[in-house]
Amino acid sequence: MDLCGVSFAGKTGIITGGAQGIGKAIARQFVDLGGKAVIVDINPETAKKTCEELGNAVYYTVDLGDAEQVTRVFGQIVEEQRVDILINNAGIVSVADFDQLTLAEWNRVIAIDLTAVFLASQILFRHMAQNGGGRIVNVASIAAKVGGGYLGTAAYAAAKAGVISLTKSIAKAGSGKNIYCNSLCPAYTKTPLVSILTEEKEQRVLEAMSLHRPAAPEEVASAVLFLASDAASFIQGENLNCDGGMLMNG
Repeated sequence: MDLCGVSFAGKTGIITGGAQGIGKAIARQFVDLGGKAVIVDINPETAKKTCEELGNAVYYTVDLGDAEQVTRVFGQIVEEQRVDILINNAGIVSVADFDQLTLAEWNRVIAIDLTAVFLASQILFRHMAQNGGGRIVNVASIAAKVGGGYLGTAAYAAAKAGVISLTKSIAKAGSGKNIYCNSLCPAYTKTPLVSILTEEKEQRVLEAMSLHRPAAPEEVASAVLFLASDAASFIQGENLNCDGGMLMNG
């Protein structure tokens, strides 16, 4: 996607899960468009390598499943620099069938895919309110609208549905403070995250999409950065499907 003159010059943006996959594509495009990327990732080696590739980027290491770590690291980030944009992209997915899903697996998915989004957004919301505004973009999933089965388990679908609802709550709270918050629902995207899908499940997902192909990370990244940019200046509390026609197909 050509972002048609969009610029992030002078802007600093946090991208969670920014060391690989969709997150890395977001960070790369953000830097290419003039911004400074703050990559938050669990893997310091991968994050360091990505920052070296991108140039105008720094990284912080955090396990998003640990609420204390999330609070501490995001607090450190906003102490050290002014942040204009938060992109909650990081997430995990599991493939257990509903009747085999353990409570431990449920709790881990909810912690990373939903609770960490709440904690990071709350810290950045306060920071943005003090600095005249900002933008938060939450990467959900089309699984939030169709349920687990195609893409991840019940836990993943439930967490991502929570992200969509949380987005609307943040947007309502932020509208009087010049804080925008929107979300995006990708479908099947070729990243390391989906390597755990069996060939059978992959084929089912592709058959459900009108375009019958996975998204490239760069395609999802462009949609995310549109929502993070001034080009989306009259979009608030919305959810954008970036799903290759999956939802349209029912």
